[in-house]
Amino acid sequence: MNIEEFREYCLSKKAVTESFPFDRHTLVFKVMGKMFALTGLERLPTQVNLKCDPARAVELRSEYDGLILPGYHMSKIHWNTVLLNSNLPHSLLIDLIDHSYELVVASLTKKAREELENF
Repeated sequence: MNIEEFREYCLSKKAVTESFPFDRHTLVFKVMGKMFALTGLERLPTQVNLKCDPARAVELRSEYDGLILPGYHMSKIHWNTVLLNSNLPHSLLIDLIDHSYELVVASLTKKAREELENF
């Protein structure tokens, strides 16, 4: 998966916006105003930060050593840094994006989840 495919997939999800809230190089994707993915556009190799269940994060880092790392400049417990242009299966990358999105949606208030349903 390249950065363009990553961006398109993130934006295809319901109620997702993209912005540069930190600087002109860090692209952030949010659902209902809550961040679920970000990438430093100037970082090589291309990598993205995705939210992850803490137990699953540890398993993924062990199984994909060097390709999935503790979140760069993020909570190492709740975020992973994933190398996009790597040997990771495309289906795994899609699953990790979906998992991050779903974790954030699950943490939304009841009112925000209802708004999302009607989006």
